[in-house]
Amino acid sequence: MASVPKPKHDGSFGERMFQVMVRMHIFFYRLTGGAIGHKSGKTQMLLLTTTGRKSGQKRTLPVMYVDTDQGYAVVASYAGSDRHPAWYLNLSAAPDVDIQVGSKKTAAKAETVPEGNRYSDIWQRVVEMYPDFALYKERTERQIPIVELVPV
Repeated sequence: MASVPKPKHDGSFGERMFQVMVRMHIFFYRLTGGAIGHKSGKTQMLLLTTTGRKSGQKRTLPVMYVDTDQGYAVVASYAGSDRHPAWYLNLSAAPDVDIQVGSKKTAAKAETVPEGNRYSDIWQRVVEMYPDFALYKERTERQIPIVELVPV
């Protein structure tokens, strides 16, 4: 399994380049209705728009997902960091989100999946899609949240 670095927010050139790539991903995803940016190999990406818990501003980012019987599941792994990603904290505070899956845009309700069989089943599917998630789980003591995005 490839070594994947933990996220750093130090204002470095690498971080700035990563942010530029994320913005480009979002731009081309929206421009092409997901023809560019939705699928790559086994991975599928959606655009998740949350509301900042402090700023109240809308924030959009591309997130890998797996389909569920109710919608889409995303993982708040933060590459195995010991803290939750900001987008997870945002949707925990304001669970009404907007998503774009391919060309389909819809409002959704974010619900954290509790530990148990459903969590384990989704986790297994996520690791099959992108094996580095198993590495992320090894890196941290926290329970990595799985969030189901249920269209409303």
